Amino acid sequence: MKIIAVIPARYASTRFPAKLMQDLGGKTVILRTYDATVATKLFDDVFVVTDSDLIFNEIVNHGGKAIMSIKEHESGSDRIAEAIFSLDVDIVVNVQGDEPFTEAGPLEQVLSVFKNDEDRKIDLASLMREITNEDEINNPNNVKVVVDQSQFALYFSRSVIPYPRDRDVGVRYFQHIGIYAFRKQALLDFYSLPMKSLEASEKLEQLRYLEFGKRIKMVETNHVGIGIDTAEDLEKARAILAAK
Repeated sequence: MKIIAVIPARYASTRFPAKLMQDLGGKTVILRTYDATVATKLFDDVFVVTDSDLIFNEIVNHGGKAIMSIKEHESGSDRIAEAIFSLDVDIVVNVQGDEPFTEAGPLEQVLSVFKNDEDRKIDLASLMREITNEDEINNPNNVKVVVDQSQFALYFSRSVIPYPRDRDVGVRYFQHIGIYAFRKQALLDFYSLPMKSLEASEKLEQLRYLEFGKRIKMVETNHVGIGIDTAEDLEKARAILAAK
């Protein structure tokens, strides 16, 4: 299988404008993410896909590969699908642009499910981690996922799912970790399908896949990513880097 990584990178950010171009130990956040992804040695190619000349030039001027988006997109999946349309590729991994400490471990986990999927029952795969803290479970910024007995996603929600009407039945709660691996065709199908009410209500693009019958294989992990969503997150990342 030919496997590539794609890093969708928007310049604008509601909570932290231009966060991907902020300095992190002598490199921009997006360049550190790109270099970390290449360093995993898991991919035949790595691309940044962006709507910004600044980000495009930052990657290309440092010897990397970047693709400019042709039009505006509602989601990362839409941006990636447009970019990979004409590429000869089997599996596409979506790496978050604001995770400069990206490591091989969780990426290997999400890729592993395709190795034995000879019947091609898996359209895409993603990660989840168990959460037990009540505040984490109730936080709408933590997207929860419920799965069937084969670990395929049944639903994703910002609400508490399942609802704990009875707390003594051994229910486990899982937070969705936003690392995805897609079959190319699943991405192209997503790009051609309209947003429906579930996705619009929850503002979760993965619900479009479920609404149109795509199968999402979930893999349990202990991975907790270090993303940069705020100026405070950037300072924490600088401290982590300085301590290495």
